[in-house]
Amino acid sequence: MARFPIPLGRRGEVLVAIQFLLMVVFIATPSWNPLATPALLEALAVPRMLLFGLLGLFGMALGVLGSLHLRDYLTPLPYPVDHSQLVRHGVYGLVRHPLYSSQLFAALGWVLYSFSLTHAAILIIGFVFFDFKAAKEELWLTERHPEYPEYARLVRKFVPWIY
Repeated sequence: MARFPIPLGRRGEVLVAIQFLLMVVFIATPSWNPLATPALLEALAVPRMLLFGLLGLFGMALGVLGSLHLRDYLTPLPYPVDHSQLVRHGVYGLVRHPLYSSQLFAALGWVLYSFSLTHAAILIIGFVFFDFKAAKEELWLTERHPEYPEYARLVRKFVPWIY
């Protein structure tokens, strides 16, 4: 198994704590963008609301469907439970990590709605974090399910058909 330079906990407990911290920081951070004038925000109110709604609903759908398809294997930790089976159906046929994608899409919706540079920066940090966390999780999944690399070759990580 590959070693990471920072301690992650036996089952990725540190990664879960970092994820929780990122969510709290994203929610608690005030929006800031000196270029987003009230006139600009008003002029783009409808497209902003539509994007926010669509990305929020898409993110929510990914999260709910991902949770439902995992059911008995769902855990807050990235380490797979002992009785896990590789889930490739439903939303897992679109993306390998729909629970991570759900948070990224919802955050993107907020960034596009608020035009907040602070939230855009946290979203970028969150994307890099989830990419790292998913890589560690995929090492564990490959150890548990030898067919995982073939699945990973066919299905994108976070964004259907793109990444």
